[in-house]
Amino acid sequence: MIRSELIQKLAEENPGLSLPEVEKIVDLFFREIVDRLSTGGRVELRGFGAFTTRARDARTGRNPRTGEQVPVSAKRVPYFKPGKEMRERLNGKDDV
Repeated sequence: MIRSELIQKLAEENPGLSLPEVEKIVDLFFREIVDRLSTGGRVELRGFGAFTTRARDARTGRNPRTGEQVPVSAKRVPYFKPGKEMRERLNGKDDV
């Protein structure tokens, strides 16, 4: 599912909201997740999972075209850990 399909599905399931209103809600939802993660926070959605960031150390990488070694700086990367309910549904335990 892509963002536009999510917006369309939410609009269909909520006929009281216009498509632009649903789009604003989805934008706000994703923006808040990114904003929280960018400040080092955590976003937990019960039954779905938790978004956090993880630190990656600086390292020496390699340019695949030339084989030349290049420095790769330290950075933070997003990480998602699925919740118990999601793991159970993905593994065929639908009675949750």
